[in-house]
Amino acid sequence: MIAIDNPASDTEFKLRDDFIVDTVDRLGRRIRDRFPTSGLATLCDDLLRVARRASERSRWISRPIIPIRWTSYGLAAALIALMIASIVYAIRTIDADQVQLLDLVSALEAGINEVIFLAIAIVFLITWETRIKRRRALSAIHELRSIAHIIDMHQLTKDPERLLRGWSNAEHSPRSNLTPLQLNRYLDYCTEMLSLTGKIAALYVQDFDDADAVNAVSEVEELTTGLSRKIWQKIVMLGQLEEQSRLIDYSVDKSSPASE
Repeated sequence: MIAIDNPASDTEFKLRDDFIVDTVDRLGRRIRDRFPTSGLATLCDDLLRVARRASERSRWISRPIIPIRWTSYGLAAALIALMIASIVYAIRTIDADQVQLLDLVSALEAGINEVIFLAIAIVFLITWETRIKRRRALSAIHELRSIAHIIDMHQLTKDPERLLRGWSNAEHSPRSNLTPLQLNRYLDYCTEMLSLTGKIAALYVQDFDDADAVNAVSEVEELTTGLSRKIWQKIVMLGQLEEQSRLIDYSVDKSSPASE
């Protein structure tokens, strides 16, 4: 998922959006091979559509919005020119012999206020393009945050304890007929989807260095990492239960009369 540009000189590491889309697509096919009718396969199809949209959106965000950029620069320049013209006109119309100190202080205070308002207006215009891109990026990142929680909901009831000998479901317990291998693959697919969700989020800030967007992506990456950590605890527990089951079967075989 990483492309290297100019390997001989300045090495640049970048996430490849096409590689991410291809990886999500292949993961969806792998999930459908093992769990063709599962909700996880459908969710991975949704993630694939989100990845494709992220590829288009991130490229749009990385490009300048020429009409808005030139409009904002033109309006900012017009405001500055208007301010300069106002100052020149005021200087020319002032009668130095009749100007009093109080009038000069009042004029200076009014001029400072106008300069402050002008600076605010210029900053607002210059950051217009960034704010449009930020709003679009934050909306897309929020969608990825929701997907991460939905992935977590799919694995929520997939507990390794259900594979213990003597386990019995309560009346309202969720039903599951997964084998240990199937459960292991199901949980592993969930961690892969969470990892890819974080990679998709990172596309939005790869060429868009905005503090709010970067913080939002960091939150998504922290969320997906935390959820993956919980799933890996289940995978480790599943491995321990399988090992205990093999030891119990081996002990039973050794102690049976047929083995003597």
